[in-house]
Amino acid sequence: MRPILILLSCLGLSFPSFATISESHGYAQFGTLKYAEDFTHFDWVNPDAPKGGNVRLMASGTFDTLNPYTFKGTSPTATPGFFQYGVSELNEPLMVGTGVYDPSGDEPASAYGLIAETIEYSDNHSWVVFNLRDSAHFHDGRPITAYDVAFSYRLLIKDGHPRYRTDLQGVDRVDILNRHRIRFVFDKPGQPLLIMRLGELPVLPQHYWKDRDFRATTFEPPLGSGPYRISDVQPGRRVTFEKVKSWWGSDLPANRGKYNFNRVDVEFYRDTTVAFEAFKVGEFDYYIEHQAKNWANGYQFLAVLRGDVIRAEIPHEIPTQTQAMFMNARRSTFADIRVRQALGMMFDFEWTNRALFYGAYQRSESYYPNSVFSATGTPEGGEWLLLSPFREQLPAQLFTEPFKLPKTDGRGIPRDTLRKALALLGDAGWKLTPDGLRDKAGRPFRFEILLVNPGLERILQPYVENLSRIGISARLRTVDGAQYKQRLDQYDYDMILTTLGQSLSPGLEQWLYFHSSQVNVKGGRNYAGVANPIVDTMIEKLLAAKTRDEQIAATRAIDRVLLWNHYTIPNWYISYHRLAYRNRFAHVTTPPYTLGLRAWWLKDLEEKAQ
Repeated sequence: MRPILILLSCLGLSFPSFATISESHGYAQFGTLKYAEDFTHFDWVNPDAPKGGNVRLMASGTFDTLNPYTFKGTSPTATPGFFQYGVSELNEPLMVGTGVYDPSGDEPASAYGLIAETIEYSDNHSWVVFNLRDSAHFHDGRPITAYDVAFSYRLLIKDGHPRYRTDLQGVDRVDILNRHRIRFVFDKPGQPLLIMRLGELPVLPQHYWKDRDFRATTFEPPLGSGPYRISDVQPGRRVTFEKVKSWWGSDLPANRGKYNFNRVDVEFYRDTTVAFEAFKVGEFDYYIEHQAKNWANGYQFLAVLRGDVIRAEIPHEIPTQTQAMFMNARRSTFADIRVRQALGMMFDFEWTNRALFYGAYQRSESYYPNSVFSATGTPEGGEWLLLSPFREQLPAQLFTEPFKLPKTDGRGIPRDTLRKALALLGDAGWKLTPDGLRDKAGRPFRFEILLVNPGLERILQPYVENLSRIGISARLRTVDGAQYKQRLDQYDYDMILTTLGQSLSPGLEQWLYFHSSQVNVKGGRNYAGVANPIVDTMIEKLLAAKTRDEQIAATRAIDRVLLWNHYTIPNWYISYHRLAYRNRFAHVTTPPYTLGLRAWWLKDLEEKAQ
């Protein structure tokens, strides 16, 4: 990083006459970059990994578009877990290390130049300049310019998925300084996170999209600039990615040792049982296991026993996604905190883990499991300072007791818990009658749990039966992916079981998940309908954090307030990858913050080279 004292008036910026400008090959939200300007490759890759061969992958569900940036349709990378493979239809961003395109393996909040060779930014984080590489070009040979970057920003803000308007908010203007130099000026100083979000901006080709309907679904492979291009598509069923021989970024330090296969074939499966049977007979090469029962009992087939398939549990330090049953607080049934708390008491995790999961999971007692952002114990330090002004609005126990979910001995919910749940429901106006739980108007307490994965039915059916014991009629309903997405986009559900991805550096996605401004944004991610002014304030503190300690304190405060308001019924998590793969691959190591499949290679190519 090179600090430069520069006269800001020459940049046309109305700030004090002088300021310190930093120019660097990367950007660390907090602290310093691990890798210096002259680094040649990341520590967890083999820079000399042999190139070549094919890999066959499976994907869950289906897709109905190849445009991953709009509200309409589901593209391959939007299907569950697809991003872990490290190949997708996404356009390359300005920088890599944060975001989903190519996440960092060994740093929590750092990004390195990809399309952008260097960046410049002021010490008050009021603007950023990206200096583009002269060598960067799209697959058709056209150079990537600042005009493409500006076009991408404006197009995504105007016609892209609503998340882009949230992620990229705070930009006052965009200045094209020359063909390879672009500046974003912010509407206020003190926005280090916005620099990171702009670095994640996918750069779309203006000449390709300017005469096309960006909002429409399409099966025409989009024009990209990355290591692979889509060479074949069978709509909804199959996508083939071919390595681009003349890829301009192959020798960059951020890319060395990655993207080693010549071709990647991805087959889509709507049924996980069918997918696993296909894996067993050799139809594809990796299987990322999501079912504890199958992991415990399903790997006794011949290929495993003779060593042709390796079954690995790989520890990681990735903040686990928020997985929970989300109650839609927009609906009167779930508007009362006492009702939400009572519904949570009826989920018997211990029985579920013992009887269905073979004891594989830990109970989530945080929105940020497996991370430093979990609100454990009682508030202290920076978190206490953030929450203490709201003592009158928060439950008194929040400051004196750790948040704890009810536990059982794994053999059913005890009567005492049933009595406590009924008492909470009674205080909220519900009365137990011979015909079930009724409100003051005599209406029954009934709701629907909307699912898209039929495999969840066996897990949630015991919960439905527990609810019936206190007079609540709940019904499981499983729908196809298209209907599920449509209903989620319109918030047309009572309760869902879903996940929210969490990152090594929580930021604007928390606004999308939990800020009150997102309650009525169609296609948004505030699934629980959280509209809490204290949560809003804590999110604003998070986005203004200037140090890692401030970020941790603010996220813990968000976590604690959400937990004590019982917006969800937390589920479970594991702190390791469950991966089965053909014994034909090699890799250096699995870094703590990503599975790192993009850095694997074929062993037989290595043996031939020797």
